[in-house]
Amino acid sequence: MREGGSGPLAGRNVMRERRRPPGLAAEMEPARRVLLLGEGNFSFAASLCGAAGTHVVATCYESEEEVSGRGRAAESIRRLRERGAEVLFSVDCTKLKDYFLPEKREFDCIYFNFPHCGRKAGVVKNRELLAQFFHGSAEVLTEEGEIHVALCNGQGGTPADQPRREWHNSWQIVAVAAGAGFILSNVHPFKADTIHGYKCTGYRSQDKSFCVEGALNHIFTRSMPLPYFKPMICEIALESRKVSFQVPQVLVDKINRGFLELNSNHPVRTIKEKLTAELSQAFPLQNIDYCLSLLHQGHLNGVCHSNIFWIILSPEETPSTEEMSNGLANAVLFSHVDFCKDIDKNGWVNVQEGCHLSKQYYLRPSLLPYAQAIIQRGAFLPGTLHVLSGPVFRKCLITPYSMPVFHEMVFVCAVNRGTENSYIQMLMNNIKTSIHSFHQTVPGFKVNINLQEATSFETAELNDFAAFESQLSKIQYFICMEIDTSGSCEKGFCVGIIRTAHYEIVSSELVVVFASLNLDLLAMLICGISDWRMLWTSDTRFLRQFPRGELRLFKSFSLYPPSYVHDVSFWVPDGEQFDEVAFHTVARQVSGEMVVSIQLIDSFQQSETGRKSLCYRLTFQSCDKALSHQEVAEMQLLFRKEINQRLRVALR
Repeated sequence: MREGGSGPLAGRNVMRERRRPPGLAAEMEPARRVLLLGEGNFSFAASLCGAAGTHVVATCYESEEEVSGRGRAAESIRRLRERGAEVLFSVDCTKLKDYFLPEKREFDCIYFNFPHCGRKAGVVKNRELLAQFFHGSAEVLTEEGEIHVALCNGQGGTPADQPRREWHNSWQIVAVAAGAGFILSNVHPFKADTIHGYKCTGYRSQDKSFCVEGALNHIFTRSMPLPYFKPMICEIALESRKVSFQVPQVLVDKINRGFLELNSNHPVRTIKEKLTAELSQAFPLQNIDYCLSLLHQGHLNGVCHSNIFWIILSPEETPSTEEMSNGLANAVLFSHVDFCKDIDKNGWVNVQEGCHLSKQYYLRPSLLPYAQAIIQRGAFLPGTLHVLSGPVFRKCLITPYSMPVFHEMVFVCAVNRGTENSYIQMLMNNIKTSIHSFHQTVPGFKVNINLQEATSFETAELNDFAAFESQLSKIQYFICMEIDTSGSCEKGFCVGIIRTAHYEIVSSELVVVFASLNLDLLAMLICGISDWRMLWTSDTRFLRQFPRGELRLFKSFSLYPPSYVHDVSFWVPDGEQFDEVAFHTVARQVSGEMVVSIQLIDSFQQSETGRKSLCYRLTFQSCDKALSHQEVAEMQLLFRKEINQRLRVALR
């Protein structure tokens, strides 16, 4: 394999600053090691050499004899050596670790400008070159290092290319890099005229140089590895007994993240704290600070069973000491007051303590039962706003704004009968004021938030959050929000609901107002996060954008992630209603939330037998990690196996 000649670097900051402990003098910081590959006449390397705190290693595919007699190459090589740079020849970019001793293999930045196999090599050959280059680079790059690849206009195959080539006719650089564990974190114009002394050459320094007009510099960073989750066991004290349950696999990385804890700077907590602070100025406010049970018991009236994460409790499920020591299961301990529930004649959820231990429980889908328990126990002061918050769990279809887990914030207040409407308006005004205040810290953020009567909505118009809430009990109002960022207005989202109830057994003179907000959806809309999965990423680059809990518009660190499409066709079991939510849940589990879309593309029924066939299209894409074609193919095979076993469909 041969690489092309050198090329320019866009005129922006090209290397991530290496962090050092506070107080450490700058002069004590090790020099950043920079590796340049495929240099043609070394003019690019010479222009970069001499930067403070940078050690340059410039390489070329050809021998020194071949290069030295060409143009200004000899002069550039002399300048590099005079300034302390290393100059290496006959270096193959696909076998980088072979050219450096183990202690010399860690580079902070690798540049490869205009790679090319040469002559009439097609896109497939050049993709292969890039694939081997990225795999080789992974062996010599620091953990937080960057890879810069400059390509001619259109070659990369990303939306940044203008005009953009058809995907099959491009080098597919993002997908190729994903195969080696890299994500595209930045891309910007490649400006040759800003590089002092730089002269672009062609393949193997031929006179015909690469066309750099409209060229782009692509900056890649390492991705977090795809997750592999061990089974997680939760142990809880329930009715004076220690029991345990296995956490559903799709929730293993979400069950105990602590986003709302005091030491968290997650935007979900920031929004919760700002809302609480604003409301405390207008109402007597009490935070419910005791732990709320993860589990409910019994039957939810009116709620589809498919939307519930059902749990089987068993004392025998606790992992043995040997299993724990061998890392066969993770354990999370919860010690708190536990509730179970029943339904009153009006369909409202009642919560009581000390119920009989049943074998069937489910992860809480709402904090409403705990809010109602405050009223039913008489543990409230009229006019005081009681606030509860925590994660809730709901099975749902796969969409960018549908979340199997999110943080709910519930407000409950008992007011005098006849004043509930004015109280709701005052509560809403203060929520508006709090959310409007975010535009002071989030540039370009404009919001329109309003109350809409629930009767004005058809069920099909509701998002998953609102649709599930409407199953719990009657809703008076939806809290809807529209976002205008940089002149582009997002459609209205339901981010909260308001309902009222009368409790004659508590007081005939009081009406209870319940308000619920989806904090995760608020965070997404306010910070410009287009995919709910990003809120749960373990990549530290997400939280770094919100230092000290500041709210800002989020900038993705994984640009133009590749997507992969697979279809699956099957026969539905005779006489059974197909459970689409269960189908989506299996897809979530086997892919580790890498499926972003599931579409029904064909449905047909045999007239003779009545058998029904469905065909779905699955789109796989990660918002924060490198996802390769091979990994997706394995997920698809596992998905086919799982739906056959769990949903008893007959694959076609």
